Amino acid sequence: MDAQSRGRADEIDPADQWVLNPRTGNYELRLGDSAAHQQGPGVAAPRRAPSPSAPGKPVAPSPAVPRPRRGDGPPGGRRGGRSRKGGGGGGRRKKALLITSGTLAFLLVGGAAAAYFYYDHLNGNLSVTDIAGAGTGGFKKDQAINILVIGTDKRSGSGNEGYGDKDSVGHADTTILFHVAKDRSNATALSIPRDLITDIPSCPTKQPDGTTKEIKGTKGTRFNNSLGQEGRDAGCTMRTVKELTGIEIDNFMMVDFNAVKTLSTAVGGVPVCLEKAVDDQDSKLKLPAGEHRLAGEDALAFVRTRHAFGNESDLDRIKTQQQFLGSMMREMKSKETLTSPKKFFSLAEAATKSLTVDQGLGSIDKLTDLAGELKDIDLKNVTFTTMPVLDNPAEKVKATVVVDRNLAEPLLQMIRGDVSLTEVEKKEQAAQEAADADAKAKQDALLQGNRAPAADVRVGVYNGGGPKGSASTTLNWLQNTKGMSKASNQGNAPAKVGATQLEYAPNQADQARALADALGLPATALKMGTADAAAKTPMKLTLGPDFQQPGAPLGAPVPQELPKDVQQAQADKAVCAK
Repeated sequence: MDAQSRGRADEIDPADQWVLNPRTGNYELRLGDSAAHQQGPGVAAPRRAPSPSAPGKPVAPSPAVPRPRRGDGPPGGRRGGRSRKGGGGGGRRKKALLITSGTLAFLLVGGAAAAYFYYDHLNGNLSVTDIAGAGTGGFKKDQAINILVIGTDKRSGSGNEGYGDKDSVGHADTTILFHVAKDRSNATALSIPRDLITDIPSCPTKQPDGTTKEIKGTKGTRFNNSLGQEGRDAGCTMRTVKELTGIEIDNFMMVDFNAVKTLSTAVGGVPVCLEKAVDDQDSKLKLPAGEHRLAGEDALAFVRTRHAFGNESDLDRIKTQQQFLGSMMREMKSKETLTSPKKFFSLAEAATKSLTVDQGLGSIDKLTDLAGELKDIDLKNVTFTTMPVLDNPAEKVKATVVVDRNLAEPLLQMIRGDVSLTEVEKKEQAAQEAADADAKAKQDALLQGNRAPAADVRVGVYNGGGPKGSASTTLNWLQNTKGMSKASNQGNAPAKVGATQLEYAPNQADQARALADALGLPATALKMGTADAAAKTPMKLTLGPDFQQPGAPLGAPVPQELPKDVQQAQADKAVCAK
């Protein structure tokens, strides 16, 4: 179902029905004559019922309740299951859309609006995709969060007939990996260029009939083909990003053309600044130099334009989008938005109608939990950056890019290591340093104790991102050099890991210490389980991208600062497009 065609055309605007009572400070539902007239003669006022997505929650006794509760539906709101649709991809390169701004901005301020969500109705707005186990199963409150935000160029919805290729299934046209720190003090938004040449792994995709289809991987192709092409869904894009970055993805959120139009309108327009006049015939953006407040079609044209700024490349368009997204975040966190119930409701409607999510985020309850984790992040500690790339050396006419490993690896190490790209408040730094010291002490304790004889060490060796042949090389080294004859080669791991890790049971701790000594594993590589293992059960050693060769120390310490040539911008700063 298209983003603009969900729901009834004659629904009453919920924002017009909740009114602030200045005497109580509460929002009250007003169903006066105007509402009755809108419903038509003989139509009873809608009843409020408990939400099927929130069983056991209190139900209001009448429509005159002072303010909505979790589980209450909106007047005129839709009931029933949510629509479900898969991801898409396609479209001529010059017509492609690069958007994610609305979705990400909604996340960062969603907690403030959560009290006003009319759950049943908004649940019905969401589209949900089964990603066949591509993610971690969902974000966790006590861990860092990694959300993949995807903007597709799929043409859908009323008014979008002029965009993209006709009948295209769409591509992963804009992709941002949004990393939220474990302590929730900062966040990093990493843009991945659509024209990046990479490998797309094989991926299982759920079909409409409930079966699973395995889509073969592709070597050396554009990143944007990870969605839509050959039937790939957002789970395939998640798997591609994980293989590209070594970062586990928790959930995904996907938006289409309508997200920028509806969200920019709902917030009352997004301020932008132009250093020069723009007249782009492709995107239809025509604006004089100076400051503007863009909404609807103008906002969409701004994030689509490729010929207006910089050297007219996709990389410069990414910078423009980041500027727009930062401005939208600032606007949504402004006093004017936070104190406007109409904007709250309009944003909730626009955001949910624009969203396709995985099952781990497939309800307003889950989205609200996520928003609660993000709402207190100061925008000065939100950093936009882009995967460092180089022109593809295999091309005479430069059309695609490849990863610049010298710059990309320090950046990815910082994200994997949960290192902020901005300076957080001193008190936050002090608290984090204390927590890190405590965690290090507990981790170091794992290396204290007895060591098993080499001949008693049982371990299966997997390659989860190390150099090709690492599992075989390590097995030979352990058996022939260290006397660990019970080691075995298990080949490639089911999934890549961010760093080398040794998983073991409590009753295998003496074996783990002996293997750590032999390989030079740091305490942080040891992952002890909670239950003892059966006799003759091997430990699991997974070699990550930090592994070079057996016996050599693991990768260098995580950098604390970015190389100076890595592009970055903070969300709290307004920048003029040029």
